[in-house]
Amino acid sequence: MIKKKLFSIVLVFLVCDSFSQITVTDNDIFNVGDDIYEALDTISNIQIGSAGANQTWDFSSLQKHELNIIEHIDPAYTQYGSLHPTSNLCTLDDDQNVYVIKSSTGIEVVGIDNQPLLNPILALPLPLTFPMQFSTGNVVGIDQIEENVFLPDSLALLATLGLAHTIDSINIQVTFESSFTVDAYGEVIIPMGTFSALRLYVTNTNTQMGYIYCTDTVFGANSGWYPAPQQLFPTQTETDYFYQWWSNDPTVKFTLVNIFVDEFGNNLGGIQFLSNNITSVNDNLSLQAKVFPIPASNILSIKTNEGSCTNLELLDNNGRLILESQFVGATSIPTDHLEKGVYFIKLNANDRQFIRKIVVE
Repeated sequence: MIKKKLFSIVLVFLVCDSFSQITVTDNDIFNVGDDIYEALDTISNIQIGSAGANQTWDFSSLQKHELNIIEHIDPAYTQYGSLHPTSNLCTLDDDQNVYVIKSSTGIEVVGIDNQPLLNPILALPLPLTFPMQFSTGNVVGIDQIEENVFLPDSLALLATLGLAHTIDSINIQVTFESSFTVDAYGEVIIPMGTFSALRLYVTNTNTQMGYIYCTDTVFGANSGWYPAPQQLFPTQTETDYFYQWWSNDPTVKFTLVNIFVDEFGNNLGGIQFLSNNITSVNDNLSLQAKVFPIPASNILSIKTNEGSCTNLELLDNNGRLILESQFVGATSIPTDHLEKGVYFIKLNANDRQFIRKIVVE
């Protein structure tokens, strides 16, 4: 009887514990068409709290001082989509297009605007569960080689200790290294509600180094790549540390809270948090617009949330300006005189921008 009772107690404990833990998968993360409203509290200095099981993080006092809208778009309908053919999702944040591959194993960045990365950079491993640790190692993201047009050949002697004599090319290489640790789970309380969550600690380090290709004009045997002199191309290393709280609640799809910290875990000031209310802040919103129909055959209609003048540019697929006009609120463009193909609509109003790829048929 005692063994049976003890077994029942253990069983109840295991069942209760399983309900308190969650797993976050790719099905719980943003998709094409999801607009995320992220608020920023610029004053609060709330600390991150403890690691471990069954934690409660009370961020209910956070205030919405600024608001940012993060859009998730089909890469095919963005300005630089053709440069990132492997991307299946584009995140538009602060007018920056971040092209990613979303899969069951994570979110990987493959390019930013018109800059493809040499190798994908892991931004979020999936699935997330407690406990969990994962590191990427050094990944070369940028590797650019340019012909030397400004460095004097005398530097070749310095860089190679006299083994080579001329500088042919310059190579700038940027490597990325990240570590991810799910160190806690529990409940997160923010102004929009209470959610079960996992806490993820992330360390991102990027290192930029310069190399020069030097030619041995005497023997030829010592030609090759050498580290550039530090006084010209100093090695630059930057490391970011931050905590994120992720939930599998279907109404969330993004980080509940994001806090940047120093290497000792102290809040650096300012806390980003998820918001479902955009009515109280209007001066920091991205320019919102609807462009339809796509594809267009006769008329293209454009509507914005602006009450002031908006500048409109119609560009062809090579970036040439086809049309420029101004409007307030809504306008339409005849497209029946345009050649069939890909164009871009570019809107600007009050230092905010909106760009959409359109197709005319």
